[in-house]
Amino acid sequence: MFQYEAYNDPIQRPRYTGLPTFMRAPYREDLEGLEIGLVGVPFDGGVTNRTGARHGPREIRNQSSLMRRRNQASGIGPHDLCSVADVGDAWVQSPFELEKSLDEIRSFYAELHQAGIVPISAGGDHSVTLPILRAIASDQPVGLVHFDAHCDTGDDYLGSKFHHGAPFRRAVEEGLVDPKRTIQIGIRGSLNDLDQWKFSHDTGMRVIYMEEFYEMGVKSVIDEIRRVAGDAPTYLTFDVDGLDPVYAAGTGTPEVGGFSTVEAQLMIRGCQGLNLIGGDVVEVAPPFDPSGNTALTGATMMFEVLCVVADAVARRRDE
Repeated sequence: MFQYEAYNDPIQRPRYTGLPTFMRAPYREDLEGLEIGLVGVPFDGGVTNRTGARHGPREIRNQSSLMRRRNQASGIGPHDLCSVADVGDAWVQSPFELEKSLDEIRSFYAELHQAGIVPISAGGDHSVTLPILRAIASDQPVGLVHFDAHCDTGDDYLGSKFHHGAPFRRAVEEGLVDPKRTIQIGIRGSLNDLDQWKFSHDTGMRVIYMEEFYEMGVKSVIDEIRRVAGDAPTYLTFDVDGLDPVYAAGTGTPEVGGFSTVEAQLMIRGCQGLNLIGGDVVEVAPPFDPSGNTALTGATMMFEVLCVVADAVARRRDE
């Protein structure tokens, strides 16, 4: 079909061509034989202030055309290790009904989980991680590696206990996440209540505030991630507001003083070898960053997550 055989692979073609899918992976509705599903979750009904993350998946797809086949730093080629496809969006039919929306998202992921597919997702606001965990962690609590400026273990807000500032409190209460195997990295910013993240500390989560992050250094943080997560099943969630807003201005709740993109990449790569069962990148809000840089950053972090998750899936398959 093509003059050059390499062009039979869509990932090898010029990046300005073709329909945008995550990482230029094939789009598939047939789930048979698929190991990793790349999913968009265009929902921001859980946002407490600046909306726009519903547009994240589409822009991350577009910017992810810049991702190539292999990770130069780790040597991982996720498309070589596993069968990977873009399986579309977990979009909701009732976006004005918050709890119903979350259940619709859960249902989409339950179908993937039943088919044995490991999900890697692009949000959407951080509330979407809760229904993902409801679908894939219902059998046993999982560990959590959580990059964020906020612990997201708050409680009721404006009459709702389901919003992007509380998914991990709800996940622990529902028996989906083991707090003693949870590490939260990058926490910072002003508060109205100094006890806002009390739930994280009371339940035994390991919270690394930015001040401690810089005292420890990236290598020690990676060691701590591996110590806390251990060998049991673990989920990785990356909120782009964990980054300093100079790298990710397009997000709903930016907090000055975050880690850099290269520090984030190193920490995600440091998760290689963990028993990862999925991951997500959330809170990319393109309307706040017309440059497209935040979506590119989100796509890059999603690629890093794909690499370490693909490595975990391949290791489990080949054991």
